[in-house]
Amino acid sequence: MQPLSGLIVLDFSQFLAGPSAALRLADMGARVIKIERPGSGDACRQLSLRNQMVGGDSLLFHTINRGKQSFTANLKDPHDLAEVKKLIAQADVLIENFRPGVMEKMGLDFSTVSALNPRLVYASVTGYGTRGPWAKKPGQDLLIQAMSGLAWLNGNADQPPTPFALSVADSLAGAHLVEGILACLLRRGKTQRGGRVEISLMESLLSMQFEVLTTWLNDGHQPPRRCAKNNAHAWLSAPYGIYQTQDGYLALAMGSISQLADIFASERLAAWPDPNSWFHDRDAIKAVIADILINQPTSHWLRLLEQHGYWCADVYDWQTLTASEGFQALAMTQCVPLGADREITLLKSPLRFNGVRPAITHCAPGLGADTSQIRADFHLEEHDQ
Repeated sequence: MQPLSGLIVLDFSQFLAGPSAALRLADMGARVIKIERPGSGDACRQLSLRNQMVGGDSLLFHTINRGKQSFTANLKDPHDLAEVKKLIAQADVLIENFRPGVMEKMGLDFSTVSALNPRLVYASVTGYGTRGPWAKKPGQDLLIQAMSGLAWLNGNADQPPTPFALSVADSLAGAHLVEGILACLLRRGKTQRGGRVEISLMESLLSMQFEVLTTWLNDGHQPPRRCAKNNAHAWLSAPYGIYQTQDGYLALAMGSISQLADIFASERLAAWPDPNSWFHDRDAIKAVIADILINQPTSHWLRLLEQHGYWCADVYDWQTLTASEGFQALAMTQCVPLGADREITLLKSPLRFNGVRPAITHCAPGLGADTSQIRADFHLEEHDQ
């Protein structure tokens, strides 16, 4: 039995942040029902990476919505809206990511639906929150990265601010939303009342930067500049970064420069005058390390560094990663049937319960594929008569 077996989650959200939160709840055993527009559904159904479409929907949609069910309803239609309200009355969690004010216009705001179901946990995702001058700005991942300071931290000193090459704001906001939902469900077990959980993409990325941002809030000093070479962290000293080797790349984490000097037999590193100057001289130190590492293949340096217990790692691309024994040991992929003669490979939940990783129950649903079954299961047709 999965931890959330028996819980009913209604997923009104689209794209990534809200649907990824619902996905994690489904991975933990919840029954997740996507509420979608007839005819078009979640806009992510047609948002493909490299034009990869599977069974009429994008592979991206399958990635984010596996294990869910689909119920179509026109929320502007009084009959459909009444059915959805009957579903809400029997649900445990509602997730939405409409623009601020949209759910209220439809009569599905927190105060209205909590009157229908006081035990409901109502979870909302926005771009920047619901108040202030940013509330109506487009809540798009790249824009959030740019405004949050995250892009400013990335890249070398001679490069422009560099965004993270994934939808990190959406993914992190989805994880934070799950955290809040589970907390409300735990409290509900004691009080028998639900509650409201709110997260914004901006707040998630601000929280992600809590180490360096808190430093600035308390002493007013931003990092003087990004590293000129091998930038990897705003405040960490050399050697922290990724370096080119003779045949690839090597990552070096926190470690002693004097120990590195011994390992490399480098007089230049050994002669570095003041350990307290490592942060201010990190570009010069990194340049020395780079000059050393470029002369041998990655495997040579890994062997040497690991013999001395120095923290380091190879830099994999996806082909190397997925072929590695370490990746295979994690057993994170699963081939999931898609129709009678096709299957797709998907990543499973990162969690294990009692040593077992939950299996993916089924691929993402076709638009409205479960509407009739859901009507029967929740006795919606009986209420209509």
